[in-house]
Amino acid sequence: MGRYVVRRLLQMIPVFVGSTFLIFFMVYALGDPVAALFGDKAPDPATAARIRSELYLDAPLWKQYLHYMGQILTGDFGTAFTGQPVLELMADAFPVTLRLTIVAVCFEILFGITLGLLGGLRRGRGTDTTVLLLTLVVVSVPTFVSGYVLQYLFGVKWGLVSPSVSPYATFDELMLPGLVLALTSLAYVTRLTRTSVAENSRADYLRTAVAKGLPRHRVVTRHLLRNSLIPVVTFIGTDIGALMGGAIVTERIFNIHGVGYQLYQGILRQNSPTVVGFVTVLVLVFLLANLLVDLLYAVLDPRIRHA
Repeated sequence: MGRYVVRRLLQMIPVFVGSTFLIFFMVYALGDPVAALFGDKAPDPATAARIRSELYLDAPLWKQYLHYMGQILTGDFGTAFTGQPVLELMADAFPVTLRLTIVAVCFEILFGITLGLLGGLRRGRGTDTTVLLLTLVVVSVPTFVSGYVLQYLFGVKWGLVSPSVSPYATFDELMLPGLVLALTSLAYVTRLTRTSVAENSRADYLRTAVAKGLPRHRVVTRHLLRNSLIPVVTFIGTDIGALMGGAIVTERIFNIHGVGYQLYQGILRQNSPTVVGFVTVLVLVFLLANLLVDLLYAVLDPRIRHA
């Protein structure tokens, strides 16, 4: 297991370098950060040259990238055009989005796996049909529609929750936004679990467990569900990074100042250091989440061993 972890960590290095360079290239090579800094006003050539020199933008792109990576190794993600260090923006935004992601993943695990298990165990019956119809409806409705509808119903009309989230963004305030963020992924988790359970319910090892006289709850939880969760864990692991980076719509609806909000503001104002810094951290989140998923395989299925 130790050799496997070391090998995976080494494999993450070229993936991280390639991903961050691609992001860096798209942001800095395909746009002009100095022109974006001045907005609609054309900068004075001498002033623009001085700013490019201060921001290291007058060097070739590969040198700019190496300079940026060297800054990251020292914990410096640069300075936003507003004058605030990007690291300070991250310190304010990532804890909020992390709490929002935790709530969303909990909804996925709790409701997605439960509904998928019920549908898989009752394949072809009314429960299964209802689950499939509900997930189809959820997938078909865009997030900005479901978000505004749930915000109006629960926050405005019924007054059960606050329509917006305070700057502190506590867990209880993030329940409704977390549900909105998780809806689409929850539907996919439900369908994945339902399909995997239905397939494994006809496996030989399950019939053997039943023939041995094991209690039904033990057959379902320790044999059927455990082996059926492998594709589900894969999806949830990769979905963590997607939820953190794709929360732009949800955070805009509920006025949450998290990662999605900062990325939206950075893209809108062409604030290159903010966009590159936040996406670089999201790449790390993706890589670590995938590593965790690979390690969980051996826990869920003892037949899987990492040499």
